[in-house]
Amino acid sequence: MKEESVEIEEKYADPSINIALDTIARGKQALFFVSTKPSAEKLAEEISHKIKGTDIEDLSEEISNVLPKPTYQCKRLGACVKRGIAFHHAGLTSKQRELIEDNFKNGTIKIICATPTLAIGVDLPAFRSVIRDLKRYGGHWGMQDIPVLEYQQMAGRAGRPSYDRWGEAITIAKGEGEKEDIFFKYITAENEDIYSKLAVEPVFRTYLLSLIASRFVKSRKDIVDFFAKTFWAYQYKDMAKLEQMIDKMLGMLQEWEFLISSSGESSSEADDRIGGFVSAIDLKDKDESYHATRLGQRVAELYLDPYTAHLLITAMNNSANKKVILFSVLQMICNTLEIRPLLRVKVKEYDDIQSNLAKYEENILFVEPSTYDLDYDEFLSSIKTAMFMQEWCDEMDEEYLLEKYGIRPGEVKGKLDIGDWLIYSCIEISRILSLNDMSRELMKARTRLRYGVKEELMPLIRLEGIGRARARKLFKNGLKTLGDIRNCDASALAQILGKAIAGSIKEQLGQEKEEVVSEFKRKGQMGLSKYDG
Repeated sequence: MKEESVEIEEKYADPSINIALDTIARGKQALFFVSTKPSAEKLAEEISHKIKGTDIEDLSEEISNVLPKPTYQCKRLGACVKRGIAFHHAGLTSKQRELIEDNFKNGTIKIICATPTLAIGVDLPAFRSVIRDLKRYGGHWGMQDIPVLEYQQMAGRAGRPSYDRWGEAITIAKGEGEKEDIFFKYITAENEDIYSKLAVEPVFRTYLLSLIASRFVKSRKDIVDFFAKTFWAYQYKDMAKLEQMIDKMLGMLQEWEFLISSSGESSSEADDRIGGFVSAIDLKDKDESYHATRLGQRVAELYLDPYTAHLLITAMNNSANKKVILFSVLQMICNTLEIRPLLRVKVKEYDDIQSNLAKYEENILFVEPSTYDLDYDEFLSSIKTAMFMQEWCDEMDEEYLLEKYGIRPGEVKGKLDIGDWLIYSCIEISRILSLNDMSRELMKARTRLRYGVKEELMPLIRLEGIGRARARKLFKNGLKTLGDIRNCDASALAQILGKAIAGSIKEQLGQEKEEVVSEFKRKGQMGLSKYDG
């Protein structure tokens, strides 16, 4: 490691800007780590305003126009990239993140201002890693120090062996007292202990069901022996308590009808029988064999937390007494742990959320908790998150969702992907439970959520190459069904969608390709050069 006193010119009050300008002047690159997405955007913008003589037009245009309709965030990012500066966080689209990382590697982008997610699993040519924020908001606990391990992860991005012989990890202190505090808290501190994730209940019960469903373990003794060899058991040490936890989970999985226990039965006999709750004492008295029910087997294959599956099954069983609509399905999946973090309800939004809650009261598949219940705020957040998803299904674009809900395009995509998986899981479970009416509503909801379309466009988006924009264009031109498109000649279709897409659609519908007139002419139209007169 090279030790050297580095003098950085203090041209501006903000030391981050001074470090960035010094880095660029040295012909180097740097990563700046901050705690939040807005902070990353603001810092990148402030640095870019101080850059002169750099004009990267092509990359700026490409990054700005990744979405069909650029959001304010896209334009803001494009303006920064034009000066060789970028911000990077989970709110960007995957294409934007890819472009930023690739152009940082080739040296076009000099500075990236990022949240700590960029510190994990990337190898970038950063000579400097500047950890500006050493605290993070911790919910009920306010601002908290980041872990030493996280600091080391970010610091380790500097001076990567594949790019530099050495690098600089920089933290910013407001005074000598804070400088000493940082030195002892992070530079010389030992790493925190690492704990097994099996200690977390959702992980443990998911893993336990998967082990039994895959027949990796069959009896209680097998289960205990397996977990006794894990890092979790090594840390926990108290095997008696571990066995109590195992028995508790086995009992819950049986109560939810994902497992059955058998004594001297064949596997087929056990699989045909539905088990109920078995106490931990009964479990311990005899070494019973465990088998996943058909339902439990599918839950394990879907990688669902059994608690989530139980929650969804309860809601779907309630559908018999409810009028199920799109919002019913969306609010149901927004009640799960998997979809979190939910969109938080701001004070000024409270009345709007309450009015939506009243509007859909007859359609919600869960019992509304009391306003005094600790879970009530989470319930309201599930309503807001379901509202955002419904507006997406009503064809609202990313710019609208960013303005109204404060959810960025990358976060929209993440939520929609998880929502798609949860609805698919519900479809699979509803088929096993023979909830046919619910299954139909779920399939409709999944299509609308995946493509972001109103119900009227659903027949059209079945065609390859047709998304929400092209489907809406067809609909506006009177082509509302596949039959309408079959009866439409290729030339007219080309006027709407272009020749290539029109030809592809005709082929998909089993029709021969017709000669498609140029989209710049109407059928039967002649140019003046052809007129003989």
